[in-house]
Amino acid sequence: MSTPNSPSSGSSAASAPAGRANRPVDVDDVPEQMRIRREKRERLLAEGGQAYPVVVPRTHTLAEIRAEYPDLAPDTQTGTIVGVAGRVIFMRNTGKLCFATLQEGDGTKLQAMISLNGVGAEALAAWKSDVDLGDFVFVHGEVISSRTGELSVMADEWSMAAKSLRPLPVAHKEMNEESRVRQRYVDLIVRPEARQMARTRVAVVRALRNALERRGFLEVETPMLQTLHGGAAARPFVTHSNALDMDLFLRIAPELFLKRCVVGGLERVFEINRNFRNEGADSTHSPEFAMLETYQAYGTYDDSARMIRELIQEVAEEAFGTQVVTLADGTEYDLRGEWATVEMYPSLSDSLGVEVTPETTIPELLALAERVGLEIPEGKGYGHGKLVEELWEHQYGDKLYAPTFVRDFPVETSPLTRQHRDKDGVTEKWDLYVRGFELATGYSELVDPVIQRERFVDQARLAAAGDDEAMVLDEDFLAAMEHGMPPTTGTGMGIDRLLMALTGLGIRETILFPIVRPAAR
Repeated sequence: MSTPNSPSSGSSAASAPAGRANRPVDVDDVPEQMRIRREKRERLLAEGGQAYPVVVPRTHTLAEIRAEYPDLAPDTQTGTIVGVAGRVIFMRNTGKLCFATLQEGDGTKLQAMISLNGVGAEALAAWKSDVDLGDFVFVHGEVISSRTGELSVMADEWSMAAKSLRPLPVAHKEMNEESRVRQRYVDLIVRPEARQMARTRVAVVRALRNALERRGFLEVETPMLQTLHGGAAARPFVTHSNALDMDLFLRIAPELFLKRCVVGGLERVFEINRNFRNEGADSTHSPEFAMLETYQAYGTYDDSARMIRELIQEVAEEAFGTQVVTLADGTEYDLRGEWATVEMYPSLSDSLGVEVTPETTIPELLALAERVGLEIPEGKGYGHGKLVEELWEHQYGDKLYAPTFVRDFPVETSPLTRQHRDKDGVTEKWDLYVRGFELATGYSELVDPVIQRERFVDQARLAAAGDDEAMVLDEDFLAAMEHGMPPTTGTGMGIDRLLMALTGLGIRETILFPIVRPAAR
């Protein structure tokens, strides 16, 4: 990943000299540091100053100054007067001259110099007594280069832009993952990679939208609050509407409403939005996550597989400049060309050394699970299809590193998917695996309302047998289908997981503010 500008030699928090008020501190010092900083705030206010002014008369960003003066010779005065602002990430106070490195939101850094000759004795003393690392300051003065060639602003005045009451983490000691997640705002301050991820996510989503719009897809919004949960096999979050006096569900997927759009004549639609699933959280799962879903009339699962491959390749090209992306560990991941394809039943048979087909019985599948050490939970009512998928996931799920489409799933676990046109007992469904996890899924959609009703009834039986992820019968959706739905293919892809695939980071690093338990007090 690219990183923002780095400070010049001698301008990093790690090299700051001793001086308790001017260096990052350990956690044990925080109460004392907060007390000192609050005292400085109170003193500033008592003296008629402002700790949090409404207006800061900034005339230039730090990046604009660096762009305007990329190669200024040492010890040069430009005559250009500017007003700049930024967070103080390094400071060195000496007798008549103080140095500070300011940082703005994109990570650009610029040196500020506060001298006795420039600002006077009172303002210089105030700088030394009032300013801490982490403060935002405004500096007005001339753009110069120092004797060592460091691009700087020589101040003729300065003021506080926002007083920081908490110290920044120790520069030489990285925040652990839990701290980064809980205090993402601090993570963004101190770690260029965190800021880069926020921008990368925006670039990836923008590239997805551009690619879909080029293909004639219309972006729509469908309900987040639903009276019935459907469109995926997952446990929903339940809430209550006081106005309607009824329970509602945070959506687990937008699928059934997007299909209603296709029924209504919106033949190519997509949505990028949040889904919510009341399930476990780990390195690849989050209860709240962003999802892309697309639906295309007159297409099959072959078309959607080709499109999702092209989308990912185009996103990599637009957001990263290449289809061979560099992951966080420094390795390369190749997305170019055609991708591998395997079928679920034959690949499972190969791994087990026993033929598994849609006719394989539940006792036979349970025996195979026991043989390979796969524990099947009791009381869940797992049928043939669920057992086949669990066995396949156990044998293959984390082993498919290169992009691979897994095709032709059991009918039982694909209630919204069309029966395969040539094969009995399987559906036209694929899952895309990358780097050992599932990234996307696609179907030839089931559009026959009579068969769809039968599938919903089968799901109700599974729910009665203990499957808490079974779908519910949705009469309004069936009524929509009964108006006629053209042959359609649909896809779903997790945005967070797409970022994982392209960067090599865990899901909590790709989400700006992932959900966490409240910290113990």
